[in-house]
This record gives sequence, structure tokens and C-alpha cells, in this order.
Amino acid sequence: MVSAKEASVQQLFSVQTVKVQKIKTSHSKKNYGFVKANEARVYEVSPRFGGFVEKLYADKIYKYVKKGEPLAVVYSPEVYKAKEDYVNSYNYTKNRPNKGMLKSAKLKLALLEVAPNEISQVIKMRKVSPNTTIYAPQSGYIFMKNINEGSAFNAKTNLFEIVNLDDVWVEVKVFEDDVKWLKHANDFRVSFKTTDKTYETHTKFLYPNLSPKEATLTMRLTLANKDHSLFPGMYADVISKDKAKEYLTLPQSAVILKNGKYYVFVVGEFEGEYEPMEVDIKPLNNETYIITSGLNAGDEVVNNALFMMDSDAQINGLY
Repeated sequence: MVSAKEASVQQLFSVQTVKVQKIKTSHSKKNYGFVKANEARVYEVSPRFGGFVEKLYADKIYKYVKKGEPLAVVYSPEVYKAKEDYVNSYNYTKNRPNKGMLKSAKLKLALLEVAPNEISQVIKMRKVSPNTTIYAPQSGYIFMKNINEGSAFNAKTNLFEIVNLDDVWVEVKVFEDDVKWLKHANDFRVSFKTTDKTYETHTKFLYPNLSPKEATLTMRLTLANKDHSLFPGMYADVISKDKAKEYLTLPQSAVILKNGKYYVFVVGEFEGEYEPMEVDIKPLNNETYIITSGLNAGDEVVNNALFMMDSDAQINGLY
């Protein structure tokens, strides 16, 4: 059996060495994606009645409107009649104990989604206006407009689509091979060409649908966007990281591949002696290996001239 002293490479020239380090870090991957409107913040304005547009306030596509802001004033024969029925019911029942008729007439206006303040005005003024106002259900940008002043529309017609951009989605294409790793990723940093700000999020959702043509899945991130700097269609760089763990590491320059196996040259007992040792590794990044077996923290190995070490080791039959 060859002793540790004998099973070594003796080198007379100066070599650089490095110690195995224990570090706490995380893996990272880079992907690309696009901003998309949060579907939960897309609002359709589809009246439950038909009518005609008398005045259009939301008259431009991509106009920003606030919640409760008037979008259009319309005339609806159905709503006009319901208002009259409500006033008549009020007049009929105000001196009578039975209020069921009044409640029914008010409920009809509510089911037609007439604004509560407009319903209150009907009784307060004892006067029925032929027009009714459609208000914005939420703040946002008008991404779709299907009417103009003077337009007629039917019940259930989608007149406007309002998109709130207070938060947005970033959809990222990921390869099937990355799915297992991404399940443990919990830190995502997203950057854009249009801003120097880096957005951070810790939640993601993998769509349960694989594209067979591209062999990719879609990962969805949600980003806060209160200043509306981000908008649908923007290109995003996404850096994802898993939870930080402790690893034993060496620079790639300290490891050599030989016959399908990885070796390092450990500093021997005597000066100028270096013993080849097989190790198990996996990459941490482009410059560093994780040592999974074969070495301990603090072990010292050669960090240069590995080709000369390799040559000497072969000559001495150490492999």
C-alpha cells in the first residue's frame, strides 16, 4: 500500500493554494418575462339595461379614471320607468302601513345597478330624471371603449374595460428542468430597461400547464406598482434565488476533470508534496464549485498549475 508521503506529487516550483471555505449563499437563475395586467384588477362596465349615450365623459382610450367618477350619462327607457314606479310607490305607500311595494320598486333599481345616490335623489327630489349616470367601479385606465356620444347599446354590452395597475403580473417562461429548483426559490428580483428600480417579491405561482412545443411552463410574479411605472407589454429581467444554505466551496481553478472524475491536489504533510484526491462537486456559479464529499472546511489544495500536477501524478501512477 502506498503511504500518504509516497502517494504525492513533489513540486519544486512555487504553487498557489486555497482553503476549502464554508459559505452561506443561494443559487440564482436568470429568466425573462413580460408585464401583464393583473386579471383580478380588470373591470368590465356592462350595464344591466339598454339605452342611448347622452354624454360621454370617458371619451378617450387609456384615459385614467377614479373610482366613482362618471363615465357616461345615458337615457334608458327601462331605468326611467323603474324610477317612475319607485316615486309612485313612495307616494302611494307613504300614508299606508304596507311598505312592500316601495321595497320592491327600490330593489328593482338596485338590481339594475343604478347608483345608490341616484336612487336616493329620486325620493329626495320627488322628480324623475330621464337620464342616469354610469360610474367607474374602480380606479384605472380605460383599455377598451365600445361607445361614443349618441351610441345605442343593449343590456349586458361591455361598454368599457378598466384596468387598475396598482399591481401587475410578470409572466416568466421557465424550462421544465427548472421546475424542481423553482419550487424552492423564494426571492425574485425584477428589473426593467425603463427604470433603475429593482422590484422584489417573494411569492410566485406556476401555471399547471406545460407548452409541449417549447417544453416550458409559465411562472407568475406579482409586483406592487403604485406609481404606475410598469405597464403591460414591458420586457423584464428576472433573477430568482433559492433559500440561502451553507456549502463547502472551492474556486473552479482548484478542480481538475480526469477520466470523468473530479480531483483536487491536497497539500501534503511535507513541503512541496501534493496528493491527488477525488471529490464530488456540483456548480454553484460560473466561478465556484460546491464540494459535496471528499473534503472538509479548512483543507488546503492547489489553486494553479493543475496541468503540471496532473502530468506528475500520471508519471508517478497516482491515478
